[in-house]
Amino acid sequence: MEAMIERCAGLDVHQETVVACVLFGPLDKKPKTSIETFSTTTTGLLALSDWLATLQVSDVVMESTGVYWKPIWNILEGSFQLVLANARHVKNVPGRKTDVKDAEWLAKLLRCGLIESNFVPPEDIRDLRDLTRYRKKLIHHRTSEQNRIHKILQDANIKLTSVLSDIFGVSGRRILEAILNGEKVETDGLRKMVDWRTKASITDIANAINGRIRRHHRDMLRYHWEHMGYLEQTIEELEKQIDQLLSPYRKEVELLDGIPGVNKAAAATFIAEMGVNMSVFKSAKHLASWAGVSPGNYESAGKKTSKTTQGNKALKTMAVECVLATSRQNNRIASHRKRITKRQGKMKGRIASAHLLLTIAYNILKTGEPYHELRSNYLEEKQMNKELKMIEYLKKKGYTTIPPSEQQTA
Repeated sequence: MEAMIERCAGLDVHQETVVACVLFGPLDKKPKTSIETFSTTTTGLLALSDWLATLQVSDVVMESTGVYWKPIWNILEGSFQLVLANARHVKNVPGRKTDVKDAEWLAKLLRCGLIESNFVPPEDIRDLRDLTRYRKKLIHHRTSEQNRIHKILQDANIKLTSVLSDIFGVSGRRILEAILNGEKVETDGLRKMVDWRTKASITDIANAINGRIRRHHRDMLRYHWEHMGYLEQTIEELEKQIDQLLSPYRKEVELLDGIPGVNKAAAATFIAEMGVNMSVFKSAKHLASWAGVSPGNYESAGKKTSKTTQGNKALKTMAVECVLATSRQNNRIASHRKRITKRQGKMKGRIASAHLLLTIAYNILKTGEPYHELRSNYLEEKQMNKELKMIEYLKKKGYTTIPPSEQQTA
């Protein structure tokens, strides 16, 4: 293998220690080796940085093992050209395995330029990613608490969900707070609680909340209600922090918000997961593959499988949610999903449309041009224009074309 880097290092990262192997020397000769082991504490990592600087190392590679690579990346970032390698792509030949040999193997691959770096966004994007992922987790917890409240109301024979479409709306929250406080809800008081936009009558609501609630039910409802309130307050604080981190990317948020099915929350997730600099991806297909919405390419004994590749779960999930948000719309993405669903089923239709949506987002962020709707029947129009051009071409060549209706009569 031809060497390309004169001074490089490979790091075998663990929870408590990191083994570093440095290869240095002329590219046309066998390199010299220097190996050291350091602690993963801040003091140990600073010593690692000084040691690499002493040997005039320019490039450093490490595997993406869990979260153990992150503190090392934070210390070395800015001082060296860092490469985060996929462990599956740099797996060594089975045999005698030691930490030293793992570090030396990584250094050899890096010296020959055989390692392709994983995408690691800048620090502000990484902070935004933590916030958006935590926001999604808290929303799931809030939904769980709401489901538990539903369960307790049914156990107490309170059929509030039968008369209100959302018991956590304005009217539902007022009624639930009165039940939690042990108040006797009468018709006059109920009229003040129920919003004027509620479709259910006061009599139906009064009959629905006339149950058999015990103190145990009130205690359990209070626990879930207070926890839900805490989660909602935390989500609001996260939203404020996310808005602050998105302030330098207002233009990109507006561009992504113009895509059908994408709102501001989805735009924040897209920016947090894939960044705004699309030069890190070779093409839109590489982005889709990285997100896990591309068909796989696996063949063994003549049998092929097209199962989707593993990728960024947060980006993949959000892309599919945006596709489903266009179900009742009339646009390019909705038409694409319906067309694929007819031939290959719901799941493949969603993934294929998520691939299309990420392709649109990639080109919008790369060019800086807003989204232009091509109409839901643009494919049919494109095919029709293609056929018309073919007919004109045949006429120029001297051929005579006959419409299909006349061919049948003839």
